[in-house]
This record gives sequence, structure tokens and C-alpha cells, in this order.
Amino acid sequence: MTKNRTTPSQRLRRLVHAWLAVVVCVGITTGCRISDSSGRSASNYYVYISLSGDEEIAIYKMIPETGELIPSGNVNTGGTPGSIAVSPSNTHLYAAIRSTASVTSFLVHPETGGLSSIGMTPVVDNPVYVTTDKTGKFLLTAYYGAGKAAVFPIVDGVIGSEPTDIQAAEQNPHSILADPSNTFTFVPNTGADSILQYRLDLSSGKLLSNTTPKIATQPGSGPRHVWFHPRLPVVYFVNEKNSSVSVFQLNRDTGTLSSIQTLPTLPPDFTGDNTCADIEVTPSGCFLYASNRGHNSIACYSIDQESGQLTSLGQAPTEKRPRSFNVDPTGQYLFAAGQDSGRLQSYRIDPVTGKLQKLQLYNVGQTPSWVQVVEMPPRRQTPSGSD
Repeated sequence: MTKNRTTPSQRLRRLVHAWLAVVVCVGITTGCRISDSSGRSASNYYVYISLSGDEEIAIYKMIPETGELIPSGNVNTGGTPGSIAVSPSNTHLYAAIRSTASVTSFLVHPETGGLSSIGMTPVVDNPVYVTTDKTGKFLLTAYYGAGKAAVFPIVDGVIGSEPTDIQAAEQNPHSILADPSNTFTFVPNTGADSILQYRLDLSSGKLLSNTTPKIATQPGSGPRHVWFHPRLPVVYFVNEKNSSVSVFQLNRDTGTLSSIQTLPTLPPDFTGDNTCADIEVTPSGCFLYASNRGHNSIACYSIDQESGQLTSLGQAPTEKRPRSFNVDPTGQYLFAAGQDSGRLQSYRIDPVTGKLQKLQLYNVGQTPSWVQVVEMPPRRQTPSGSD
């Protein structure tokens, strides 16, 4: 009897097919994959850094192939800038000017990343946090010292002079953010150990207390910043005072939260003083990062793609007192600013492990307090002969 024999090329094809099957299976199981950058190669990427000590916003161009930053100028803000928000269309940038209790509206020039001031609006008090709703029609603001949250209209890219709503927001609210559906809004309070839950009325610009107006967090936790998972009904909060990250289930129908997990941001053997500042999830939804001020590190976590729960990946050393960091829109790089060092550390994000690999260190200026990376897609060319 003649035995069936396979040729070397047939064996190679079988091995390749088996390997591809494993890759597909893993991709389906985890939901994590390298970001598809096709169609984005022509985009321009700009990094905006609030320098409160210099009273300006520094502008850098990011090279997407390498993560390198090239200085592209700066803009004087006439006061100490803090939080930065960018419109959903990426055509306008809004900077909280904390020393003058105002917000400045800027027009963004897509070819250069440059900023032109088009209006300055006095707001309720010293604005610790600003962001837009998902339509770009409203600016949501939080006031740490005043204990308030407010909504302002945006007309032709400029913040309106009168708020559509002002809410008492307990003690030391530190951020405000609308959920992906643009229906619900959450305000974490570092002083009250609570998270306020609102409905966002887009017809009036009002924050309406939800059926459950707030939830209490662990005493002494101090929830500070918030981030939503891009696919799962899961919300993450970084806790400033007890150095932890909390995971909440989001009821998409009622807009209410329920706690499911809390993990420390610090290694178990750390004994010094530390407070947390910022939190962010990668666009893929695979990894989460939080900043440690004191330990001076970025805490790294992997995200379970079914439950949204976290597994610690350890900490990556960074600059002194990392108040703000940002992951770029491609999910390849993370940029962390040291508020006390005046420097910005760039990292490459390993797409498989989520670990951070140091790239370059930049001297950016005095007291960097916010980092924002913006993608500017290429402008469409008008066909010849058309208006």
C-alpha cells in the first residue's frame, strides 16, 4: 500500500493556516487588536500642552510612524491655562484659564495645528475641568473650589456668555463627562467621596438629577477623573486620595452606576505619600492607565473584554508629579507631563502586553498641567470647476 505523503510546501501551508486560526481565535476572544491605521497616514497629529507657569499653550507636531514630537510654536493665554477640550470636529479648542476664571475659545488651523483666539468667556469660578458634549453644542465645566458644575452654549465655535445651567456639586468636584450616548453625565467629587449622576437635556442644556442623584464611594477615596470604555457599559474612575482605580457597571437605560472592582495604583511595598491625578483607556479598549503623583509613575492595567475588569500590569516610571497624560488617537503612544519637572515623557504602548516603552524626553516649559493629542484628518479637495 502506498502511503500519502505531504510535500514541504503543503506542510508549510498547513502550519500557516493553523497559526492564522489561532490568531483569529485570540482576536475574537480578547477583542484586542492593533489599531488599523489605514486611511490615517495622511492625517496630521498635534500635541497641545498647557503650561501654567509660562501662561501659554505649547504646540508640537507628532510623527505617527515614530511618536517623535516636533515643536510647532506656542500661544500666549493671558493667564494660567489648565484643562483643555477639543470640539468633536477638531476645529476648535477650549482652554480653561484658571487665574482669570475664564475659558478661551481657539480656532484650530488644521494645516499647522496653530491656534487663533476667537473669544474669551468669564465662567462661574476657577474652572478645574472643561469638556464638550458629544455634539459640540455645549461646554461642560467643573469648579473644584466653588463646588459647582455648569453648562455653557457653544455658538459658532465660541463659548456663550451666559450658562444654560449651574448646579451645586457638593465638595470639590474635579471633572465632568458625558457618556458615549450623550444622554448621561457624571461628576466625581474628591471632597465628598461621591459621584453625581445627571441626565443631559440637549434641548435646554440643563443637567437634570437622575433618579438616583448620586452614589457614595469608599470613604477617603476621592474620585477625581472619569473615562468610559469604548465598547462595554463600563466606567472607570481614578481615586485621588487613596491611590486606586474603581470600575463601575453602567446601566445604559437608567444612566446609573454600580461598583464592581477597585484596584490599587501603587506597588504593595510603596510607603511614601501619593495622590492620583489622571486616567485613560486606549482606543482599542484593551488597556487602562492612571498617573501616580509621589510614586511618579503610570499605573498600567489590562482590561477583560467581557467584564471590563482590570488586571494590574505594574507601574512605569515617569516624570515628577505627573498631573496629566494622554494616549494618541492611534493608540500607539502615551505622553505624560511632569508638573514639577517641566518635561514630557513619551512612550510606545506595546499592542500585545500594554507595557510602556520609553521613547523620548522633552523639555516643554514651566508647570505642564494638561496634555491633549489631536488628529487632523486631511482636508477634502474641492473638485475642479465646482464651487
